[in-house]
Order: sequence, then C-alpha cells, then structure tokens
Amino acid sequence: MEPSLARIREAGEFLGTWFGETRVVEAPFLSRDTGRRVWLKLETELPTGSFKVRGALWALAARLKSEGQATEVAAQEGTMNRAPTSWAAGAQAGGIREVVASSTGNHGAAVAWAAKMLDVKARIFLPVGCNPVKRGRIASLGAEIVESGGADLASAFVLANEYAQRPGVYFLNDATDENLPAGPATIGCEILEQVPEASAIFVPMGDTALIRGIAAAVKQLRPQLKIVGVQAERAPSYYLSWKAGHVVGTETCDTIADGLATRTPDASNVRDIRELVDEVILVSEEEMLQAIATLLLEEHVLAEPAGAASTAALRKARGRADYGENIVLLVSGANISRDVLKRAVATA
Repeated sequence: MEPSLARIREAGEFLGTWFGETRVVEAPFLSRDTGRRVWLKLETELPTGSFKVRGALWALAARLKSEGQATEVAAQEGTMNRAPTSWAAGAQAGGIREVVASSTGNHGAAVAWAAKMLDVKARIFLPVGCNPVKRGRIASLGAEIVESGGADLASAFVLANEYAQRPGVYFLNDATDENLPAGPATIGCEILEQVPEASAIFVPMGDTALIRGIAAAVKQLRPQLKIVGVQAERAPSYYLSWKAGHVVGTETCDTIADGLATRTPDASNVRDIRELVDEVILVSEEEMLQAIATLLLEEHVLAEPAGAASTAALRKARGRADYGENIVLLVSGANISRDVLKRAVATA
C-alpha cells in the first residue's frame, strides 16, 4: 500500500529530529554533457552513507510505537520525538528485543544504526563475500553479523526469516515492510521543494522500496513529473516484471551494483511500480563504472555502482527529449569498495 501524504509528512517530521535534509547540487558537467539542467540529490550525506537510514529508522520506530514501546510523551504529542533513553526503557519493557535484517550491505548498516539509536539489539544476515566497506560499517555499529552460505541475498533472507520466528525478534525486511516506504518517500518531498521545476527524477531500483516511496510522494503532489527507474542489466528482475505486468524472477543477479542485486520480485511491489513508475532503463556494468568515474572526477561526488546508476541511465538516454529540461539524479549511496573504485577510475 502506498504511504499517504499525511504518513510521509509524519515520517519527515520524525526523521528531521535525527538528521537534516540532504543537499541537491547542480551538476555542471552532466548538464553540458546532456544538454539539460541536471541536479544530484546527495543521499550519500546521511548516516551510514546511503538513503537506507530513512526507511530503517522510521520503520523500526513505527514498529516500536505499535508495540507500545514509545514514550507516553511522544504518544500525547502525536509523534515520535527523539528520546533515545525513553526508547530504551520502552524496548526493555515491550515486545521487541532484537531487530534482524538480510542485506547486501546498506540496509544492514541502516538497521544497525537505527537499532543503536533506539537501543535495540541488531543481527544482520549477509551474503558470503559482500562489500567489505559495507560489512565493516555494520560491524562498527555493534550489530551481530551472520554470513549465509550463498553469494546473493536469497540465502541470507532465508536464514533471517528463520531466526525471526523467535519471540521478541522483528524482521525488518526492506522489500516488504509496510511502514518503511514512508521513509524514502520523504526524499520525493525534499526534491519537490528543492527543485520545483524538476521534470524527471531518475531513481536506482533494487528491492523497489526507494522508488515506491519517492514515486508515491511525487505522484500525489506532481503527477505529471516523470519517475524513471534504473536497474542493472545483470540483475533485471524488476525491469522484466514491470514490463510483463507480473513477477519474473531471474536465476542470478551477478552485478557490481550490490544495491540493485535482486532476483526474486515481490508481487505487490510489481503492482506498485507498474502504477507509479513511468519507465525503467537497464544499464551495463561498464556504464555504471564510467558513471562512477564521471561523478568523481567531474562532479566531485563519490558514488557506489547503485548510486551512480541514475547517472549512467541519463547519459545512456541523453538524446531523448521526453524527460523535460530539468533532471534530478538520485545518488543513493557512496559505500564503494576499493577494487570497484579502481576499476571505475581506470575507465576514465
């Protein structure tokens, strides 16, 4: 279910007590390169270096509130104000003692950060051989790490789901959690305020929580604004599903963009993106590497492959006129491994 504007604004008010809006900056090189005005929405400025903290913090706080673990003061005020010590007391008395997540990295770090802020234990299930930068960030936040036996997210999900059957354990699954999309939806509201003339927003598309949230906000406020999703050619499950109108899974999702590495779409998410997303573009590994180099060397912005995917898509579609003249590219994360960064710079 799409979050309502009231719910999105509630999420925005709550998140605003923890961190400020991320900046939108103009991109001179990309503007010249594409013949349009191009802006970059820098979600890399958030704690843990990606947009994921918006959804994780909001979803965990909303779940704690629903379990009666919010403070009486917050309940009386009709919002969940920042009060870590009060949250801790509620968590100890309430039903949720531990939050778990399966992740390729960024969502895991976001859940670990949210759990630390709200004083709840966190356990993160990761694929074998995941991005070492992201794994290190999760470890630094004090979460318990469990590596699955598989190289993609599917096996980590199975283990997390099994563990979450225990009493007092909440599985915060970013692909299906009903509260979570209101968090990233706040990005859409920020963009409309920061770039009111925007004609299109390019959004990386992994498990779709990001694009479902942004599109839900934007389409309620500016339905004519175009929402363009971006997936990796080597992980195209949601692109294929969006195009077909039903779930289409893939056997593998072997891409450098671990934030886009999904192969088992959720049916309700497919229905939502069919309704909300105007177009989906596939980008190659080489195009993402080149986009990383362009952002770093020309715009002085560090992005991981998923975070650079929107730039890759715009450059790929630079000759098209139907996106309008004012484009916002979402830079969703900056947690890039050294090996991938070296490969990207070598393409420049």
